[in-house]
Amino acid sequence: MFVGSQPQPSHIWLANTTTSENRRLTDGEWTLPLVIPPSAPSSPFSWSPDGKTILFVKVATAYSGDGINRSIQLLNVADSTYKPLNARTKLESYPNFSPDGSKISYWYKKDSLMPGINELWVTNSTGGEGKPISAQLDRDLYLTAWMPDSKSFLVGGHNDNKTSLWTMDLDGKTIPVNIGNVCPSWGFWMDATVSKTGAIAFTGSEPDKPVELYFMASTTSKLVQLTDYNSEISKMTLGKTETIRWENDGLKHCGIITYPVNYEKGKKYPLVLVIHGGPNAASVEQFARLPQIMANEGYFVFEPNYRGSDNLGSQYKVVILQDAGAGPGRDVMAGLEKLKATGMIDNNNIGVSGWSYGGFMTVWLAGHYGGWKAAVAGAAVTDFEDQYALSDGNVNWAVRLGGSPYVGDNMQKYIDQSPITEAKNIKAPTLILANTGDPRVPVTQSYKLYHSLKDNGTITKFIGWPIAAHNATDPVTQMETSKAWLNWLNTYMK
Repeated sequence: MFVGSQPQPSHIWLANTTTSENRRLTDGEWTLPLVIPPSAPSSPFSWSPDGKTILFVKVATAYSGDGINRSIQLLNVADSTYKPLNARTKLESYPNFSPDGSKISYWYKKDSLMPGINELWVTNSTGGEGKPISAQLDRDLYLTAWMPDSKSFLVGGHNDNKTSLWTMDLDGKTIPVNIGNVCPSWGFWMDATVSKTGAIAFTGSEPDKPVELYFMASTTSKLVQLTDYNSEISKMTLGKTETIRWENDGLKHCGIITYPVNYEKGKKYPLVLVIHGGPNAASVEQFARLPQIMANEGYFVFEPNYRGSDNLGSQYKVVILQDAGAGPGRDVMAGLEKLKATGMIDNNNIGVSGWSYGGFMTVWLAGHYGGWKAAVAGAAVTDFEDQYALSDGNVNWAVRLGGSPYVGDNMQKYIDQSPITEAKNIKAPTLILANTGDPRVPVTQSYKLYHSLKDNGTITKFIGWPIAAHNATDPVTQMETSKAWLNWLNTYMK
């Protein structure tokens, strides 16, 4: 939310490291990609091997709602002129020259649809659309790094219950990279690099081991762990993690289960759902701090994936369009029923929680399904009209929800898909958490939820932090958030 000043465009400058002289290479009302965290870093530049050309992404304006209007440009460093890679004006990103300079790779959304998966396209260095090469893999790619031979890539993305790496040739043939149980780190893109020799370095974790740095001399070499910064945590008694699978509405789903620490077979335990945000993200078998904290308190923790998650390909991701809550809600509840049937769960002691779209799902489930002992709604999307008008994504939500709420009868779609509409039905004691300056999910939606619960006699508490961020990055607020979350569950579930 730009309440203080008009957003300013960002441009390319050339700095001479010897003379400290600077030269501006681009100018105009348009901008380079601007990032409002949490988001992937803005599309990096890519220099041609001969140093004469820079690939960059041009965005129509500095206003975040125009962020989809982005196209790849070729900049001539000598005279500062630039031209588009092709005729597209939307949804292009992450361009890279091949090491030999003959080709250009880039990301483009499948079916020209903003919520679509990232597909890898390759074209000649002279320009043009080229062709997509990743359709056979059918995964949402968050890593596409050229290998030194200029004939293949290291690619990566969520893959069922893992985050995976593959090699991919120019015809789209993929070969899995064997990284064992290590799950590469992911946060809107993957933290991995390829050296000039074809060696790979990346950060990753295992369910019982927090993030460390790993190395492979080649894509077929043995994985080597280079750091051990979190050895003290790895020595602690942690909850066992495994994958659960189920089907609903003709779709196959998976989720992650973390067992209570010191689990005893035959006993029944309380269960807490921790639902991922996005919705285009995924819960995978990696180290997860909050579930392990809960497991240490004696809870089973269920992290369900649902339609709209990005771990099972294109159709699974986009089937959520104009079905923001009902379909995903059925998916989560079907997974919960599968868990209840195991006999391990105290079926009368189940809580639901999540942050961002996970907060959305928390409020949706609490309002549409009964039986919850407690709920924690963090940075919860509750009113899609506010998302459309006030969030940093604003008008881009129209693609997901069926058009502008202010055109024709579309407002009814927003009402039907907003959890606030049925929040009056929530009976579970509900903790509301939010950052007051959140640009991604405006705090107005948490205020609406609070008043809805109070006015209907539901036990609630609202904690807001004076932070201009969707996710707090300072350790104090992170600790306070986790403590408040856990204390609320303990109060009503123990």
